[in-house]
Amino acid sequence: MRKAFRSLGSVLAVLMLPLLLGVGSCPHQPNPVIFVHGGSGSGAQFESQAMRFHSNGYPQSHIRVLEYDSSAIATIMPAVLASLDALIAEVQAETGAAQVDLMGHSLGTTVSHNFLATPERAANVAHYVNIDGRTAGAPPGGVPTLALWAGAVNRPVPPEIVGATNVTIPDQEHVQVATSKEAFFEMFHFLHGRAPFTTKILPEVRPRVSGRVTNFPQNTGLDGATLEVWWIDGNTGERIGSTPRETFAIGPDGNFGPFKVWYGLHYEFAVLRDGQVSVNYFYEPFIHSDNLVRLNVAGGLAPFITQSDDHSAVTIVRNKEFWGDRGAANDVLSVNGTDVINPTSAPSGTVGAASVSVFLFDVGVDGVSNVPGPIPFPFGPLAFLTAQDLFIPTDPPGTVSVETVPRGDFGAARTVNVPNLPSSQSRVVIQLNDFEQ
Repeated sequence: MRKAFRSLGSVLAVLMLPLLLGVGSCPHQPNPVIFVHGGSGSGAQFESQAMRFHSNGYPQSHIRVLEYDSSAIATIMPAVLASLDALIAEVQAETGAAQVDLMGHSLGTTVSHNFLATPERAANVAHYVNIDGRTAGAPPGGVPTLALWAGAVNRPVPPEIVGATNVTIPDQEHVQVATSKEAFFEMFHFLHGRAPFTTKILPEVRPRVSGRVTNFPQNTGLDGATLEVWWIDGNTGERIGSTPRETFAIGPDGNFGPFKVWYGLHYEFAVLRDGQVSVNYFYEPFIHSDNLVRLNVAGGLAPFITQSDDHSAVTIVRNKEFWGDRGAANDVLSVNGTDVINPTSAPSGTVGAASVSVFLFDVGVDGVSNVPGPIPFPFGPLAFLTAQDLFIPTDPPGTVSVETVPRGDFGAARTVNVPNLPSSQSRVVIQLNDFEQ
């Protein structure tokens, strides 16, 4: 029990910050914000920005996401646009707002441009933020537009939306430019004509957490699953207590929560399905209320991940690309002492080549690691994903220690500890923050 509460004493002063400074800096009721994700994406790509908007006075009800099956967009575009119609109407009815502020990332900019091409639809949008996606000869639908571009992506011709406010953010990749604090500053400034109160995510003592359990990338609810939320020892990853803190039956919409957590404590989210291995998610401690938690289960990749009682299969996700070819600016992702980030696993500068998800398992079930080595099919051809042949033994039962040093910043180094669960029983997923505080 003392271990679980050890970190609380050291952060009490920080937790007083919102009270001392006064959260809620919007001088008027802001327009609701609707985010449309890109390919192989979900609402998780707006998770940090939603917390920043909330830290700057936006009600959580004013921050929404449109999720869809990005793998089928060529055939379902009319249905996606109709869903966006319905979401805007719902938000307008709930908030009384006449218009919304629309934001699209990557493939989501194609959805947004198609939507804004209809004048009746564009009339419902006060501002549009185009995040590292489509170019255009004029602001889509005539709506005032901010176009954000990733400065670390190698492009022969600088991208532009003519007539928009075009901002290139240096040294940021395609996903990062949707999630970074620098991008948030530009978004907020564009919407309000002034700087935000803060670009940080302000702490709360008892954050409220909710989200979805989904089939990925379809973004449909994982109907019939059970979600258990466990309190764990951050030093070992072991569960505390004999029963979960929360249990949710997952229906067709995939929704769970809300429920309250404690600032600074560690939690496991275990997704259980009859006859299938569990998927056990481990988050860094929550610091702020978060209603965009996404437990995305990529069932299509399961056949390519080897199973045995002798090794763990671990996936590490961060909505900010890992860099392995930038020298001193490289990320470090050390798993039981082995750094899995290198030029093979994490090249930078090309959209889709830099990885946000790293799959680690014993290729060939031979008890031998090959890092860096050939990227096993199908992870090489898939954008934003990579895999490494890393043998993580399960004997004796114990802890997998994952240390991350983001972009060479040793001052921001941190460690997540998880149990070495057998891959025949479980997939372990570690969700790293895409921000440093």
